[in-house]
Amino acid sequence: MAKRSVTFTPATTSRKDRRDLRRQIAAAIRDERPATSTRCDRALPEAAVPGPFGPGLTQGGYWNLGKTSVPPHQATSQHLAGIYPFVADAGLGHRGPIVGVDLNADALWHFSPWEAYGDATERGTFSTNILVLGAYRSGKSATVKTLTTRSIAFGHQIVVPSDPKGEWVAVADAIPGGRVIRLGAGTSARLNPLDRGPRRSDATDEQHEQMVKQRRIGTLITIIEMTLGTKLSAVEHAALHDALDSCIGATNDRPTLRGVYEHLGLLAGGKSGRDSRVAEGAVQPRYVLRRFVDGDLSGLFEDESTVAFDQDAPIVVTDTSELFARGELAAQLTQVCSTAWIQAVISDRAAHRTRYVVREEGWRDMTSLASLQMFQQWLKLSRHYGISNIVILHKMGDLDAVGDEGSLERSLAYSIVGDIENKFVFRVNHQEQHALQTRLNMPAPHVEMARQLRKGEFVAYVGQFAYLVDCFATSTGWEYELFNTDDALTMTDNDGTLQMPEPDTLDDLWPTADPAALDGWLSPKEF
Repeated sequence: MAKRSVTFTPATTSRKDRRDLRRQIAAAIRDERPATSTRCDRALPEAAVPGPFGPGLTQGGYWNLGKTSVPPHQATSQHLAGIYPFVADAGLGHRGPIVGVDLNADALWHFSPWEAYGDATERGTFSTNILVLGAYRSGKSATVKTLTTRSIAFGHQIVVPSDPKGEWVAVADAIPGGRVIRLGAGTSARLNPLDRGPRRSDATDEQHEQMVKQRRIGTLITIIEMTLGTKLSAVEHAALHDALDSCIGATNDRPTLRGVYEHLGLLAGGKSGRDSRVAEGAVQPRYVLRRFVDGDLSGLFEDESTVAFDQDAPIVVTDTSELFARGELAAQLTQVCSTAWIQAVISDRAAHRTRYVVREEGWRDMTSLASLQMFQQWLKLSRHYGISNIVILHKMGDLDAVGDEGSLERSLAYSIVGDIENKFVFRVNHQEQHALQTRLNMPAPHVEMARQLRKGEFVAYVGQFAYLVDCFATSTGWEYELFNTDDALTMTDNDGTLQMPEPDTLDDLWPTADPAALDGWLSPKEF
């Protein structure tokens, strides 16, 4: 059989260049052909045939002196990819839990941020953090719950510092050993955001003290700047530092927001013997902390903690849903305080634990320059403490609420999000096209694909590699119902029990489910 030559031409080549290339190929083929004619309709007389067939004469008496010439096939690299339809990426291997089905390879897709970070091949990443981005009802939360809960079997733990919708509470209740810390709604639970936390065994005494002090003062500055809507002046910074130091000394290194509030009052009243300008700088911060001591957030964060973090629990959720109903500012302050407390108690490398820290409404952690700097430092230290931060956003436009256009705060917020190597991009709106290409450097074909994804499907970026994954293709009916957070499709009985409405057809609940497999593992979708 004659060989067929194939010419690869880049998809960006112009029509004129392709035409010139065809002419060059044709000329080269003509030069390589033998001079003897290859016509098959020209017969030789039998007398001229020496031997049974004669040189160059086949049985039947036809010329066949030259090789059969098959014209080359020319096409762009984009179209030639269809010649090998069964070539697929090997994926990330079998390490880590099954998250879904790789739609390009029609194979199970495993993922673990720690395995990806520890991979010494070119598929390895430099971060364990994950950005999850997608429109409402695109399957973000259900996919995150699928990844994290299946990771428990691999020895990983889950921490949700602030659950604004209460949707993780059902997951924690369903997992044996899960713990829920409820704030507000008449509970006595209280968290102290200025807690010292565990001792860092890998740091010197001086380094440890410096880290604790930076976290405490950073939390105070974030709370006050978030409430005032402006940056603190140098004098206000000095007053806050003095009040914190005085509180640490007076409480034997057990400071609280109430203690700092009282020492700011001493400074403002001129009873501390400090400069009068420091007294003036203590007024505004004191009024902010008064909200925690005597205002609508009292009884939650102003005194020492009344609950302890369970280090051995597979999942710990801080339910802040009741507080988020009090307004946006109360929601942001609550998230800052609860997150600061969680960070204090899990920042222990000596524990040798690996934890997912799920940040629902992640943009609330980046509402001021101080909170952005804390958030950036926390992301950088995540590998050090064995933590994978999962930052969930509905759209890139969420970060437009951070600072003014062109401000340092907004630029830093976009930089933080863009630097996260592992990204799960679900269905996005048309308005997100420009932001995804400029802020996340997504290729235009991927952006167009993201606009057409079905619920539960996402484009996964792991380092420099991309995958198209369907999470729900491997979910059981039990998982789907537990992880479903669509308020429009759920309702509550009089006794508070969460119920799923009966769909008219199975397709209404799960368009591609196998009815015979609802009690077990569902077979993958037909692609």
